[in-house]
Amino acid sequence: MKLRRLAIPVAALFIAIGVATDANAAVPADKPAVMASWSQPTTASYNAWDNARQHQASWAAYAFDWSTDYCSDSPDQPLGFDFRMPCARHDFGYRNYKAIGAFSANKSRIDDSFYFDLKAKCATYNSLVRPACLSLAWTYYQAVVVFGSVAVSAADLDRAADLKERGELALAKSERA
Repeated sequence: MKLRRLAIPVAALFIAIGVATDANAAVPADKPAVMASWSQPTTASYNAWDNARQHQASWAAYAFDWSTDYCSDSPDQPLGFDFRMPCARHDFGYRNYKAIGAFSANKSRIDDSFYFDLKAKCATYNSLVRPACLSLAWTYYQAVVVFGSVAVSAADLDRAADLKERGELALAKSERA
């Protein structure tokens, strides 16, 4: 009987000092605000998300879904342009907003951030091949806007490959001159 009397005050003490129990182990209330800060079409937002991605253990209480299949059924590195991280942030937004039931209200911003990230990635490539990258970025963006996932056709890839080849030829000519 003495043990039973102690059980209630000990549980109350754990709750009062913040020790997690099944009853009070909840996801932080600011989870939607954190997600919103990581899904803006800005460099600061991308960098904050990427830093958190690299330190996922620090965010464990939020129960984020960090899984990704990168660019789904489309190439992750079309024509050598590395779109993996823009696709990973896009997956993060889709998966986590769906999990909290707020996907519809946030889809267009997540898609816009995806396009921002793709263009930022394209900006890292030589200006002569950048048009091919930007063409693919636009195609990937349109696919997620319309279909909700990245799905590019062989014709889209061929068109971008032609642009890239022209840029590489121009670069080779300028290097010989």
